[in-house]
Amino acid sequence: MTSEKEIETGRLTLYEIKAIIKMGLVQGNLIPTFAGAWLAIVFGGFNFFHSLPVVLLMMVGSTLIMGGACAINNYYDQDIDSIMPSKQKRPTVNGRISNRHLIQLSFGLMIVGEILLFMINIPTGIIGLLGIFGYVVLYSIWSKRHTVWNTVVGSFPGAIPPLIGWASIDPSLSPLAWTLFLVLFAWQPAHFYALAYRRKDEYALANIPMLPSVKSFNRTRLSMLFWVVLLLPIPFLMTQLGTVFIVIATLLNLAWMLLALYGFKKEINKSKWATSMFVFSLNYLVIFFVMTVIVTVIQLI
Repeated sequence: MTSEKEIETGRLTLYEIKAIIKMGLVQGNLIPTFAGAWLAIVFGGFNFFHSLPVVLLMMVGSTLIMGGACAINNYYDQDIDSIMPSKQKRPTVNGRISNRHLIQLSFGLMIVGEILLFMINIPTGIIGLLGIFGYVVLYSIWSKRHTVWNTVVGSFPGAIPPLIGWASIDPSLSPLAWTLFLVLFAWQPAHFYALAYRRKDEYALANIPMLPSVKSFNRTRLSMLFWVVLLLPIPFLMTQLGTVFIVIATLLNLAWMLLALYGFKKEINKSKWATSMFVFSLNYLVIFFVMTVIVTVIQLI
């Protein structure tokens, strides 16, 4: 007999397609992806309008490989998602898309995306493949289910987007490109620990060893503070962006650190604090990488 998850009940809505490819996550990653390309253009002395077709090709390719990798993640996580109350509306859980069509969609997106990236140059395509491998294999299949360090492992592929953007313009990847990688790498644990704390009971129910689910609140807030503090010196590695950028980025880091320290107050609403950390982290990502573009535009004027 055909299982429930192999039955499609009709055409997927746009909302359901976005859920399958985790469009919110993809959109968030496109900001540092573009920032990487933009900074490579500025500091490599390239003409933006001449580079625009490459940038657009890279952005489309990046969107496709990220969406495809997220779809694979949803395919592999069906068993645990079916246990977690917050995941019940996912098309991969409620049977709105069959496994066969889900696999076709995910691999189709990744293959087309990689073709586009390889059309730009070989390093860009290879970095894209590393991102797919890291997210699908190292995070989704291995670390997420087997180690409390899963979020840190997932931070490696999660920090790949600015490298893809930079490599599409300048395959040599300057130290500034790797600094962008460091920013995203250090940003992710505090961001995802905050989210995981809000859903710690669900992860525990699904037997997923997210840090807040298997360790104490004290351990979680210490880890979040550690990663936020790790961000403090990074703006000083980005001297090419100027003093104004360093000052603003440092103030942004200090504000996040103060919020992290607030979590050590004796009487605190833990869930409310975790939500504040999560919301701040989202704003941080946008402000930091948009700011890298704005300050360089001002420098060019």
